[in-house]
Amino acid sequence: MATTYEGFNLHVTSEKFYIEACGDANDVLVIDRVSMEMTLAGFRDIPLSGVTKSICGIMGTIRLVAGMYLIVIIKKRKVGNLFGHTVWKAVEFDLLSYKKTVLHLTENQMQDNKTFLSMITSVLNTDGFYFCTDYDLTHTQQRLANTSPDFQEMSLLERADQRFVWNGSLLRDFLAQPELHKFVFPVIHGFIMMKPCSINGKIFEWILISRRSCFRAGVRYYVRGIDSEGHAANFVETEQIVQYSNGRASFVQTRGSMPFFWSQRPNLKYKPKPQISSTTNHLDGFQRHFDSQVLIYGKQVILNLVNQKGSELPLEQTFAKLVNSMESGMIKYIAFDFHKECSKMRWHRLQLLVDAVAEMQDEFGYFMLSSDGKVVVQQTGVFRSNCMDCLDRTNVVQSLLARRALQSQLQRMGVLHVGQKIEEQAEFEKIYKNAWADNANACAKQYAGTGALKTDFTRTGRRTQWGLVMDGWNSMIRYYKNNFSDGFRQDSIDLFLGNYSVDEMEILTPLQLQKDWKFLTLPIIMLVAFSMCIILTCMTAETVAYVLFWAVAGVVTATVILLNGKEFVNVPKLVQKEKMD
Repeated sequence: MATTYEGFNLHVTSEKFYIEACGDANDVLVIDRVSMEMTLAGFRDIPLSGVTKSICGIMGTIRLVAGMYLIVIIKKRKVGNLFGHTVWKAVEFDLLSYKKTVLHLTENQMQDNKTFLSMITSVLNTDGFYFCTDYDLTHTQQRLANTSPDFQEMSLLERADQRFVWNGSLLRDFLAQPELHKFVFPVIHGFIMMKPCSINGKIFEWILISRRSCFRAGVRYYVRGIDSEGHAANFVETEQIVQYSNGRASFVQTRGSMPFFWSQRPNLKYKPKPQISSTTNHLDGFQRHFDSQVLIYGKQVILNLVNQKGSELPLEQTFAKLVNSMESGMIKYIAFDFHKECSKMRWHRLQLLVDAVAEMQDEFGYFMLSSDGKVVVQQTGVFRSNCMDCLDRTNVVQSLLARRALQSQLQRMGVLHVGQKIEEQAEFEKIYKNAWADNANACAKQYAGTGALKTDFTRTGRRTQWGLVMDGWNSMIRYYKNNFSDGFRQDSIDLFLGNYSVDEMEILTPLQLQKDWKFLTLPIIMLVAFSMCIILTCMTAETVAYVLFWAVAGVVTATVILLNGKEFVNVPKLVQKEKMD
């Protein structure tokens, strides 16, 4: 496999960027800041006049109003070693403008460029970007074991699974020039944890990797369901790997939004009512989604964890109906009302679901390589879990299924003795639960903007009163972000992933579209009305009529705002998402 350079020195002059590969290589990537041409040169071509600093890698390039920008990684942190390959977490970035000044821009263009820069920075500051310079993080162990010699010779950029390359759009110019591939690498977004563990005195490496798809990526309420290509919102592939005595095993699960056309746009209500499209052919997109899933993973066992009453019931019924319409022997559908079954702290009832799917899990198994590199068994299917957000309920269930697979793997590898249970290994069980809770938090922050709910159960195996308090706090933060900041977050992701391209010649960008008068006027009237109520209440009794007047004014205004909630939330401006009935 063609590897990439591990580190670089960036030399900046007024005309060019010189990116020098560290080590014994004599390769220098030269980027012309005027023509934007990228070429290779030698160390002797670097002028002495430039400003030099060390960088960890190149994320790519992006065009904004002021022109092109180079995005580089300036700080990284070691996560661990994956089969001898160092995995890094990118923790700090820098954006370098090709242009030396922005004086050529109008005042509006300067403001738009500043907003676009803050959007890119917002995405880069979202925790969870990982990379490796000499190993392919985008593929599972099983996919890597079933590749051709030609695949093995490809660069990391060429062979990567494009679903999980978050800097794919940023690297388009590099992809077109194969000689530059050794300067760049794919970056995934999600969660990686690596931990050396010990059971019965036997040391093994336990690894958890969640790869978040960049197709139909976005935030909680603005990206639901699927697109016309069958890509599901918040799709995450989670792989649990264990390595012991040169042998290794992995177990893969997926999660993703219910794969038909539905939406749940924020409207100031705590939980907006989901809307299922009545004008779209759901089966076409549904078929595309599962054709792709079966091709990649094999058999699909769908675990639908949504409520089977209230506003979530129509979604569950539609999902079940579409599965029946496909009449495929490769897809099995199981509905499990998580909240009903586990109500009143009856979390032990989750074992009912685990027991119900045990035979299916045994049937499609997991992937395993022997110590001499031979494939022992392969995983022939996956559990595809979902709830409404594919976060909290989903993560709890995935952690239970992964533990069951790990139990079998460790016994087969000789780490666990016959009759021993993982739950009995107190030290490892603590590591296991905390890692899955951290995985839940990472996925939740990336999609919903806050840490996950129900992580007290994942960490301790039981529900606690403090856990309920924290769930309430996170729910309040989610409410605020979903209604008043997620439009900006969605725009940021669309810009970063290339779903929206900035045109330097465009005079009026979507950012300059203003809200109408109601957006500012009605909240001000409501605030004044309730303020007058409070002030007059503290005064003499003769002010009762005035108090009632302002109270009525405040209530009426608040009612109007709630009835027109969609006009008062922070909405995306850059990309028009599918309009739902």
